[in-house]
Amino acid sequence: MRRVRYRRALNEALREEMLRDERVYMIGEDLRDPWGGTYKVTENLSTEFGDERVLNTPISENAIVGCALGSALTGLRPVAEMMYLDFSLLAMDQIVNQVAKIRYMTGGQVSVPLVVRLVGGGYKSSAAQHGQSLEAWFAHVPGLLVAVPSNAADAKGLLKTAIRLDDPVVFIEHKSLYLDAGEVPDGEHLTPFGRAAVARPGFDVTVVAWSKMVSFALEAAARLADEGVDVEVIDLRTLVPLDEATILESVRKTGRLVVVHEAHRRGGFGGEIASLAAEHAFDALKAPIARVAALDIPLPMAPNLERCILPQVEWIEGAVRATVGASGSKAVVRDAAR
Repeated sequence: MRRVRYRRALNEALREEMLRDERVYMIGEDLRDPWGGTYKVTENLSTEFGDERVLNTPISENAIVGCALGSALTGLRPVAEMMYLDFSLLAMDQIVNQVAKIRYMTGGQVSVPLVVRLVGGGYKSSAAQHGQSLEAWFAHVPGLLVAVPSNAADAKGLLKTAIRLDDPVVFIEHKSLYLDAGEVPDGEHLTPFGRAAVARPGFDVTVVAWSKMVSFALEAAARLADEGVDVEVIDLRTLVPLDEATILESVRKTGRLVVVHEAHRRGGFGGEIASLAAEHAFDALKAPIARVAALDIPLPMAPNLERCILPQVEWIEGAVRATVGASGSKAVVRDAAR
């Protein structure tokens, strides 16, 4: 094991896959050196592999994805980068109506081995047009796979797996995780899609989270352990495919469920997790399912206001206390859901 930063793990994944398969290439804005991407994820790759495999483009997300799609249909394996997840909205026709559907609409005659890397999430004062969490939008579209790594090891392992898949993957990286370091296995490291990780075992309550919220959930669980509350934390790692079995097994064991996500509460993917438990593990539930999410307000830029909108560790603690029946926590849960 080595301690590697999240963004360096992604860089390693790209480099290793480009070395392994000459069909892999990257396309996006400012990917080449000396910039190496907005967050330095593609640093040094154009120097090593040349400009033909690291393509800088004009500022046109629709064109980036369209070019990547066309090349994927001819047998290449493109990795397209959007500077921010928010900018993918300019390419939604390509992603939703073309990339996601072509394999189905051709009866499987062609594959779309395309990865769209998106930079999402807040906690960086990025404001309403550069800090959204829209993973539920993509998870709603049949034909797209959705990866949401929470740590350096999974960032590397999931990206390598995504590049090798023959189906399109929306790969969402959290901007505030780029400088976080974690242990990454030496040698070949692949993380399978559709297999959640039990980030922390427990018996009193299940907390399901993904991306940055996993670290928040683990911090809340550590604090609650001092109060005698044993929290199990599930890191989904991918939303599509979804590891329903691991979620349901945990909920049946603990009898309680708190779902945590950074996206807005209304229409968030947490509702899918809650309905899954309600439909398939209702008889095991000892308390109502709780959701912790961002308030339904556009993300402000001011750090103090952003903290009021986005989930905090204290919100998770409050939701867990209320779920296990502790006193004095319901007001916190009401504030988090307001």
